[in-house]
Amino acid sequence: MEIAEFFLKFLMILVFAKFFAEMFAYSRLPAVLGEVAAGIILGPSLLGVLTVDATLRLLAEIGILLLLFEVGLETDIGQVVKVGAQSFLVAISGVAAPAIAGYCLSKYVFNQSGITSLFIGGTIVATSIGITARVLIDIKKHRSRTAKIVLGAAVLDDIIGVVILATLFDFAVKGEVSIFDTVKIVGFISIFLLIAPIITKLFVPLISKASNYSKTDGTIPTIMVSLILALAFISHKIGAPGILGSFAAGIALARRFFLPLGSAIDHHSPALAEKIEENMKPIIGLFVPVFFVVVGASINMKVIDFSSITFWRMGGLLVLIAIVTKMISGIWAKGGLRTKLSTGIAMVPRGEVGLIFAEVGKEAGVFDDLIYAIIVFVVALTTLIAPVLLRFVMRDEE
Repeated sequence: MEIAEFFLKFLMILVFAKFFAEMFAYSRLPAVLGEVAAGIILGPSLLGVLTVDATLRLLAEIGILLLLFEVGLETDIGQVVKVGAQSFLVAISGVAAPAIAGYCLSKYVFNQSGITSLFIGGTIVATSIGITARVLIDIKKHRSRTAKIVLGAAVLDDIIGVVILATLFDFAVKGEVSIFDTVKIVGFISIFLLIAPIITKLFVPLISKASNYSKTDGTIPTIMVSLILALAFISHKIGAPGILGSFAAGIALARRFFLPLGSAIDHHSPALAEKIEENMKPIIGLFVPVFFVVVGASINMKVIDFSSITFWRMGGLLVLIAIVTKMISGIWAKGGLRTKLSTGIAMVPRGEVGLIFAEVGKEAGVFDDLIYAIIVFVVALTTLIAPVLLRFVMRDEE
């Protein structure tokens, strides 16, 4: 991409994202939906002036890293631990139910091959933690008890999704599954999630001193972005999503996160966390919308043959399964019907995670054009419907 072309694309993304986010917000709809809609309008679905290339994907990746850092920074880890069992059950049922239902529908109703059916089941397993987190922030419910359950479950979903994708891709390419490779990825991810917050916390005194003694502007943002990128790099290297690194960094620097390492570290946390949050907000506000515009621009409605009966039958049933099986997972959340419903709905959007599955399936030769179009349709519909439903259901929830 030429420099002038990049400038123009970045300009369009920023302007359209802000304009549509404001329009949707004034219409009492989640702003994130406006940003996704901006991407759909600019992308191949409508105007076709925005093609998602490696450069834009890189900017989008930075946006999601910063979003998950912000979510981690706002998270009360004590509350997350308290609802840990519920999050685990929501995540497991939210993986098992759609995977089994998607596989059975594809294999036994639409007579797809075993590997294609496995990929379809794996695709509708995914939950977009980025979409869910942003919606909760937009509607000011990111500190609610439901948000804690959903956050834990969505992170687990992401980890399970990566393992499933790696396993299915190996099977599609090599014709066999390496149990050793799968166990290795799970082990590395587990170790990383344990040590990443500790490493981050150990840097707290250094960050505090650097911010106090620095003679130049931008010290805290520079240190924080460097830390986020470093942990994201390590996370990628061990086979985990990069967002786990940034989320771990945010958790470790949150005002409510404490480790048994003595007051030499902990007494810095409250004031420093507030300072970090204040300094990072402008950067987060700039890059996060890019991610959601890119998600929208990655959805190409033109690949869909709306005249195909098979498309409507299979696509309609998969959308129904994708929504219902995730909503059922909310039964594990303690509370009334509204709490269970909002938990289930928050797990519905597939977003960028579903699109990654679709692209991998297509590149591996597992999905033909029709199946690929159906998956794009399912991802698009769940991404657009869930934020609206979530805002409506959670409007009065504490």
